[in-house]
Amino acid sequence: MFWHNFKYSLKVLFKSKVLIFWTFAFPILMGIFFNLAFSDIENSEKLDVIDIAVVKSDEFDKNIIFKEAFESLSDSDDKLFDIDYTNLDKAKQLLEDDKITGYLVFNDDINIVVSSSGINETILKYVVNEISSNAEMINTLAANDINNEIEKGNYNINYEEIYAGAYALVSKDTAKLHNISNKNLSYTMIEYYTLIAMACLYGGILSMYIINYKLANMNSVGKRTAISPVHRGQMLVSSLLASYVVQLICVAILFVFTIFVLNVDYGDNLPMIILLALAGSLAGLSLGVIVATLIKANENAKTGILIAITMLGCFLSGMMGITMKYIVDTNVPLVNMINPASMITDGFYALYYYSTLDRFIFDIVSLLVFSILLIFISYFGLRRQKYDSI
Repeated sequence: MFWHNFKYSLKVLFKSKVLIFWTFAFPILMGIFFNLAFSDIENSEKLDVIDIAVVKSDEFDKNIIFKEAFESLSDSDDKLFDIDYTNLDKAKQLLEDDKITGYLVFNDDINIVVSSSGINETILKYVVNEISSNAEMINTLAANDINNEIEKGNYNINYEEIYAGAYALVSKDTAKLHNISNKNLSYTMIEYYTLIAMACLYGGILSMYIINYKLANMNSVGKRTAISPVHRGQMLVSSLLASYVVQLICVAILFVFTIFVLNVDYGDNLPMIILLALAGSLAGLSLGVIVATLIKANENAKTGILIAITMLGCFLSGMMGITMKYIVDTNVPLVNMINPASMITDGFYALYYYSTLDRFIFDIVSLLVFSILLIFISYFGLRRQKYDSI
């Protein structure tokens, strides 16, 4: 009976044109709209390579730390600077012609010359200050090592070795600055993440539809089911499994479409994203089951309630603006702790921003607990349903 109800539920779901549109077609249409709206956003928003000049001088040639730092920041594939090593007159002319952001002059101190203020000028100043701070740290460490050797009575000091050791120590503990904005600072990717999250929650329409189909007060098939010796638990699980299979097909098609047609690069986190989509789909389906089981209303009213809950959850989770998620997390954290949309989006943000999986695993577990709790409530609610007459 379990597999019979499972196969029958699959046929019912695939024959509904309305469900096919909202679960299959609508997410793909949204993906197309996202692609049209945000296709050039990364090219316009990403950090471009900054053109600067360095005035050649003996002071610069002696400053090994700055020379190696600038070589690292200008020679790699993700370089931050494009550097022109030139004389002072040419550097001034390049700045007047707006061909460079600024130039550096090495004397007793390091002078940064710019013609205006902006993001590139701020970045240049920050990088110079960071390298200067590292250089001061290296000199301090080297001076301490030299003093220690002198105190020990060792005057045969290898200064190059000491400075090399201090440089290696600082380089190991200091973050390297590279331009990886085209890989990581992706607003478009966050939009696609929210699209997947919304598609997962839309699976609740599937489970609500198939459960309504089996209720005596909603459908003639439900009347026959109510008087048949069918175990309510088997009916709920088989119907939910059929809905889940259909939903996974929807999400899989969305992934295939965005990857191979829209050329969305989900990066190295694709397996984790799929795992989160699986848990999110289960949460969406369980939400549809509990609405269908516990709310006494007609099908249109239940659909409206489910969509309202889904859209409210999406709004509070920050899908229409990350600021809202921050406001809710700061002022009413309990709301997003029980909000499946927030759990899904928070899982995506955890993959996107954090180097560890602790927060991601917490979101997965939260989604599973949420789903199991709602399914158990729906099961007991379905068992308690009785009718005076059918």
